[in-house]
Amino acid sequence: MVEEKKQSKKPVGKKKAKKAGPIGIVHIKCSFNNTIVTVTDEKGNSVSWSSSGANNFKGTKKGTPFAAQITCSKAVQKAYDMGVRQVSVKVSGPGPGRETAIRAISSIGVTVTSIKDVTTIPHNGCRPPKARRV
Repeated sequence: MVEEKKQSKKPVGKKKAKKAGPIGIVHIKCSFNNTIVTVTDEKGNSVSWSSSGANNFKGTKKGTPFAAQITCSKAVQKAYDMGVRQVSVKVSGPGPGRETAIRAISSIGVTVTSIKDVTTIPHNGCRPPKARRV
């Protein structure tokens, strides 16, 4: 007896486009070596993201303001296509691309409601090394 194998084929159709709410949060992490931008909804679920390395910047060019501008505009453009129209911005880190990244958001046509610096600040710093004995 020959057993026939049943192959279950999924119906082929268009993928459902993801939709996000009209309000979002843009998290910009600017270090000296890289810039990472994540756009989330109000609950914190990621809508889109981009980094300098993902935009074909290599080495020291990843930390430049131009790389931060391109990175931020790509991430926010993806979110804009999903329906995000109003964002609040949270900037973290001491990198050189902080201001240019924020300017890139407004150039796309997304309304910036607030800008907040969430860079961590040590209150008493690290414990100093023990005294050197000679």
